[in-house]
Amino acid sequence: MAPSKNPDRENRDRLRRYTARQQVHATQVARRRRDNVLAVTAVVVVVGLAAVAQVYWSTSGPGAPSAAPSDVPSASSTPAAGENVGDVPSDSIAEGRAWTGQLTLNDGVDLGIELDGAKAPQAASVVIDLVQKGFYTGTTCHRMSDAETAKFIQCGSANGDGTGDAGFTFGPLENVPADGVYPTGTIAMARSTDPYSQSTQFFITYGDTTLDGSTGGYTVVGHVTSGLDQLEAEITDAGLTPGSSETDGAPVVATTITGATIE
Repeated sequence: MAPSKNPDRENRDRLRRYTARQQVHATQVARRRRDNVLAVTAVVVVVGLAAVAQVYWSTSGPGAPSAAPSDVPSASSTPAAGENVGDVPSDSIAEGRAWTGQLTLNDGVDLGIELDGAKAPQAASVVIDLVQKGFYTGTTCHRMSDAETAKFIQCGSANGDGTGDAGFTFGPLENVPADGVYPTGTIAMARSTDPYSQSTQFFITYGDTTLDGSTGGYTVVGHVTSGLDQLEAEITDAGLTPGSSETDGAPVVATTITGATIE
């Protein structure tokens, strides 16, 4: 065969064919990798859905145990027992002294408050820090009890429904009544069963209240100095919508903390 009269053209054609084959090969490799990734992803999704289904069954679905009604103030988060979680404000903030301030509910109910930085330095420091940072303004009082021996309204959850916090939970319990009695006007920290599950939620008693102390009781952080008559007349007297029991649910009058000061 005679040599080509245009070797440069042949070289270009050869290079073009080689490049085309390389592109086809690269496309095939990429497609196989994509198919492998899709297959692995599908397996992960299936396993994840199965796990979610199992969790739902055991915690929220038909397989969940029934919760017993309770008049005990509680918060939803439950950290590891016996330890603080997150960046808890220093207990030195309270300075070992009394702090006075005001909580305003629904722009019209003004509650004078006093926090005890001597008897409850850690809880008082937390509440002081949250008030000063404006955390409470705009949060709701989502829960109320009007039982004969448990009259309180519970406030301060981040999500407005008893869930959420400011990124921390703390202990220990402080200034807990030995007899389990929380007199009218008491301000105490809500929590779950663990003493170190205190966070942002608190409750105010609008009647003498006796609470179960089997898990340690509740930290009394302060008391209301004025405005309880307004709280009753404009909020608690209207009653509640039954939730966990006939005497425990959401206040009929939707209640929001519209202002909070402390000094």
